[in-house]
Amino acid sequence: MQIVSAQQIQSVLEWDGVLDALHRGHCGSRPIGDGYFIGNSNFGLFSRGVILPGKGAGAKIASIHPANGMADPPLPSEQAAFLVLDERTKGLVAVLDGPEITRWKTAADSALAARRLSCEHSEVLLVLGAGPIARSLTDAYLHIRPSIREVLLWNRSPSRLESARSALEARNIHVRIVEELDAALARADIITAATSASTPVIRGECIRPGTHVDLVGGYRHDMQEADCDVFRGARIFVDDRQNAALSGDIRVPMEAGVIAEADIEGDLFDLCSMPAFHRSATDRTVYKNAGGAHLDLIISQYVVEQLKSRGEHHRLP
Repeated sequence: MQIVSAQQIQSVLEWDGVLDALHRGHCGSRPIGDGYFIGNSNFGLFSRGVILPGKGAGAKIASIHPANGMADPPLPSEQAAFLVLDERTKGLVAVLDGPEITRWKTAADSALAARRLSCEHSEVLLVLGAGPIARSLTDAYLHIRPSIREVLLWNRSPSRLESARSALEARNIHVRIVEELDAALARADIITAATSASTPVIRGECIRPGTHVDLVGGYRHDMQEADCDVFRGARIFVDDRQNAALSGDIRVPMEAGVIAEADIEGDLFDLCSMPAFHRSATDRTVYKNAGGAHLDLIISQYVVEQLKSRGEHHRLP
């Protein structure tokens, strides 16, 4: 069984390869999966398992402890591993560093959808959140939308954004840390949020027509990044219907009668199979990135394949 570190994952991944692998993985059979969450907002034990017919199986297990982020020095809020099973033998093939896989697959999930859903000539990107997922989302959006000329960063604790700003400035990217969120929402062509908000921070009344809204952070029913107005009249897509239905971002507007299940036009499998996606200049698109173990599996398998092609094998004794 191969043990794959975060450094090894970083060494073989780049956005074009990851996005292509994720697209191919969404052109076949849909996954069969289930999971559980034990705990609360202070600490949770989280697991998801998946079978991707014809391609293999896998499982993720994670410990989520947000208080670690406030430690001095900060510790990872999520510690996890992803296990890959062989399609033929059903045996364990590899164990990969969970947070690094999550960072790549989460941002690629949003970016793959946004290649269809966002305006091709988007110029202003607003990123909510200060963690590694928010930084990865920034990189992915800059990759798929080279038209972006300005990046706006927002977080409840602005000081936590300084390193992200410095990294972007080092790449000669125009970046600003913003404190007035409503004003930033009104300027953005693309809004991507990776926060742990339990009450909405994105207000629909502030968003211009034609904006793409990408909701990543809320994965539980008591977490919500966008208010119901964000969804009114919007074209709504999700990555995975089952997982999205468990999130507050979808569940709350459904319970309020603002949207119905029929208002969700499709999932990531549907988007990848569409020959083309047509949006008007005034269409507001909303994408709920709720995650799914099949995403981790696709990226993990791609990493294992890349390492194998390089002749890198690290096994347990």
